[in-house]
Amino acid sequence: MVTILNQSKKETFGTTQRKDLWWLEPLVYAIGLGLFLLYATWAAFQGKNYEFGPYLSPFYSPLLIFDWWHFSPAFLILWIPAGFRATCYYYRKAYYRSYFMDPPACAVSEGCSGEKYTGETTFPFIFQNIHRYFLLGATVLLFFLWSDVIKAFNFNGQFGVGVGTVVLFANTFLLTMYSLSCHSFRHLIGGCMDSFKCGYQFKIYEKISCANEHHMFWAWTSLFMVGFADFYIRMCSMGVWTDIRLL
Repeated sequence: MVTILNQSKKETFGTTQRKDLWWLEPLVYAIGLGLFLLYATWAAFQGKNYEFGPYLSPFYSPLLIFDWWHFSPAFLILWIPAGFRATCYYYRKAYYRSYFMDPPACAVSEGCSGEKYTGETTFPFIFQNIHRYFLLGATVLLFFLWSDVIKAFNFNGQFGVGVGTVVLFANTFLLTMYSLSCHSFRHLIGGCMDSFKCGYQFKIYEKISCANEHHMFWAWTSLFMVGFADFYIRMCSMGVWTDIRLL
C-alpha cells in the first residue's frame, strides 16, 4: 500500500514513500516513444522505398501523389494518425510522465512550483480536446489500410500469401483494435447515455468496454507493428530482405 505524502511539508522533485522502481515505467515509455518518433520521422522524410510488390507501407497509405507537392507523400496523411496518438488519453499519461514529469508517477512529487493547475484548459494542451475528431480521421484511414491488406493477397493477378501479407494484416488488425478500444469511441457508442433502449447497442458497448480495458496493450502493440510494417516493406524494397511466399 502506498502511503499518501504529507502535503504540509515542502516537497522536492521525486519525493515519495514508494519502495518500488517507480521510475522504470516512465523511463521505458520515454525510450519506446522516442525511438518510434525518430524512426517514423526518418521514414516519412525518405519519400521512397515504401512499396514492394503488392505491399504499401502504412506510413504512406493512402498514397497521394500530386504534381504540386514536392515533399514526401507521407506528410499528406501522417498528421492524422500522429494527432490521434498525440491526443490519445493513454498516450497523454505516458508522455506527461515520461517527458514532462507531470507527475513522474503516482504518489511521487513533481516538486512545489507554486503554479496554479490548469489541466488541459490552456494553450497548447487545450488541443487535446479534439481527440474525437482525430478518431474520425483515423477511422477513414483504416478503410484504406484494409484495402491494402486485400491487395497484399494479389501477386500479379494470382492469389497468394507472403510474409508481407501477414505483416500488413497484423498491423491493420492491431490498429483497428487500438481505434475501437479508444475512450472517445466508447463514449460515442454509449458512454454518453444514461440508459440503453436497444439491447444490441448495450452488447456492442460491453464489447467496446472490454477492449477499452486493454487499451494500453493495443496502443503499444499497434505502435510497434506499424513501425515494423514500414521497416519490413522498406527492407524488401531495398533488396535487404526477401519476402517469403507462404502460399
